[in-house]
Amino acid sequence: MNFIDEALLEVRAGNGGAGSTSFRREKFIPRGGPDGGDGGKGGDIIFRVDPNLNTLVHFRNQKYLIAKNGKTGSGNKKTGQDADDLVVLVPKGTIIFDALSEKIVYDCCDEDVDYLVAKGGEGGAGNCRFKSSTNQAPRRHTPGWPGDEISIRLELRSLADVGLVGFPNAGKSTFLKSVSAAQPKIGDYPFTTLRPNLGTVQIYDTSFIIADIPGLIEGASEGIGLGLDFLKHISRTGHLLILLDPQNTESLIEQQLTILLNELRTYDPSLLEKTIWIALNKKDTLAEDAILELQSTLKKTLASLDIHPKGVIAISGFTGDQTSELLGMIAREMMGGEGED
Repeated sequence: MNFIDEALLEVRAGNGGAGSTSFRREKFIPRGGPDGGDGGKGGDIIFRVDPNLNTLVHFRNQKYLIAKNGKTGSGNKKTGQDADDLVVLVPKGTIIFDALSEKIVYDCCDEDVDYLVAKGGEGGAGNCRFKSSTNQAPRRHTPGWPGDEISIRLELRSLADVGLVGFPNAGKSTFLKSVSAAQPKIGDYPFTTLRPNLGTVQIYDTSFIIADIPGLIEGASEGIGLGLDFLKHISRTGHLLILLDPQNTESLIEQQLTILLNELRTYDPSLLEKTIWIALNKKDTLAEDAILELQSTLKKTLASLDIHPKGVIAISGFTGDQTSELLGMIAREMMGGEGED
């Protein structure tokens, strides 16, 4: 599995170069004044968003980010060369935390922004800067200033319009594959999806991104399974699509719904303030009267939980039945009620 969504790094910007002590020495000028130049600036460490990246895997074996130091000044008032900045590329949606305080340093979402994580030190002063009326030949220079040092934690959270939530094997990956060009791994065993998969849906005159979040189980909000690793990817989505599996022999659909909603609420109550759709998947395996009975059960369960979704609809991610209708509902909501019927 090449998907990595967290990394711990020690970041150290470059130190400024030292100033120099030097005196002008030319023919017929045996006692020239001080001409030591300043040191060069240390390199900054800058993060930039690369739209072609979707994982932090390139940090797997990297623990340190160290920029180069500025060069020492020299005679003839020459300033030392500034060090090049160290530019670090990360996927869109990467959050940079101060590893000690856990405060957010940057939320890297803009491709046109340079995120300055550690500033390089300024160069030291050469001795020419210390010449005065009382000290015509100063032998003093200063070292460069140290660069910033910080321990950071990178966390990648998926950027999508709609988060697809459900138990393992609820058919989320099959649904995503049927409505977009995404090619998620599909299997008949739990946790087939081990990373968020993104798919772009085009309908009417708009498009939106769906994130297939790996399956959740009871206790996910407390870290059971891979819950905490998965739930954080839902936080950025504006809408939630909860997919239920009527063929799950271990949990009835009302139990699935209750568990999923409770896990979302426990992890972050604001998740349930998002626009929510409920989809009863695998309708191709059910008789029509069974579908109506299950939809009625779901509506009663939702009422008891005081959850008011935008819609409850039966679909088949496998055959595509009613998926266009569901996507149309979502698109119209995102377009403010506009779009074709």
